[in-house]
Amino acid sequence: MKKEIIYIIVALALIAIVVIRLKTNKETTVNRVYQYDKEQAINVQAITLKLESVKNDISYTGTFEPNKETRISAEIQGKINSVLVDVGSAVRKGQALVQLDNSLLKLQSQTIEIQIEGLEADVKRYIVLANADAIQGVQLEKTELALKSAKVQQATIIEQINKTTITAPFSGIVTAKLTEEGAFAAPGIPLLQITDISSLKFTVNISEQELSQFEINQQYALSADAYPKTVLSGKVIMTGSKANMGNSFPVQFSVNNTADLKIKSGMFGNVQLNNNGNEKFIIIPASAIVGTNIQPQLYLVKNSKAILQDITISNRFQNKVQVSSGLSEGDVIITNGFINLFDGANVTISN
Repeated sequence: MKKEIIYIIVALALIAIVVIRLKTNKETTVNRVYQYDKEQAINVQAITLKLESVKNDISYTGTFEPNKETRISAEIQGKINSVLVDVGSAVRKGQALVQLDNSLLKLQSQTIEIQIEGLEADVKRYIVLANADAIQGVQLEKTELALKSAKVQQATIIEQINKTTITAPFSGIVTAKLTEEGAFAAPGIPLLQITDISSLKFTVNISEQELSQFEINQQYALSADAYPKTVLSGKVIMTGSKANMGNSFPVQFSVNNTADLKIKSGMFGNVQLNNNGNEKFIIIPASAIVGTNIQPQLYLVKNSKAILQDITISNRFQNKVQVSSGLSEGDVIITNGFINLFDGANVTISN
């Protein structure tokens, strides 16, 4: 009995020691952790807003694409006798590009031509005999039907012979040669690629805030990076109605190439927007913005407190943004010192 009492006392003593040690450790940890005082004023940097003129030429980078581009294939099967163009060749609409073997088709055409001559002679003879009641009229009718059928066959073969000469669907440049003489052509197998760069498409991707700067059918100045001094006129033909993967919107221009076609498909270029700077706007540093692209925010200073404010951005350029709503001239905004800053925090402004 005494041993049991001793065991219980020892166990209780051990538990008491552990509890005391845990409590001591907790107090030590709490003392070591920095306790931030939310009432303490946070030192920040701020500026007072005033209306500013914006004289800034804004440019957007994009890519030139061909107005028309297609891969040409044969409409019928056949051996390729000759390829009449090479990569880089300038071709006109309707120009012969590839010639397929049509010798068998021509022989078939000659055979049907002989049949037609014989049937035409039979029809003339049967007309004379039918008028003299020497034969029944049904025999004449059958011969006339056979003649019509032969002429349809002849027209079909002539159409097939015409299709053995593959022609250019539009004027352009041969940008890929995908076959050689002696190869076999069949529908759906590309033989050549033709690209029309006499007129081009130029596409830029911009943010939703910048989309309003472009209007359908309006003209804008464009240039290629390779030829910065060559200014082209581009007409807006499309503004994106759906954002792409990068949450930006495409704007597409129609552009006439130079006379010597020196702007090539795939070249980079830019569209230039000129700002005359007559109007004045609220302009703030981009570094002052917190929040998200969907809902940008910043901190105002009112009565020595930081107040989180929603804003609307209408334009971005370099390291500044133009604000269309949410701010007024004379407002004080925080531009630096955001660590531990929160809505309603006490602040002091340093110079």
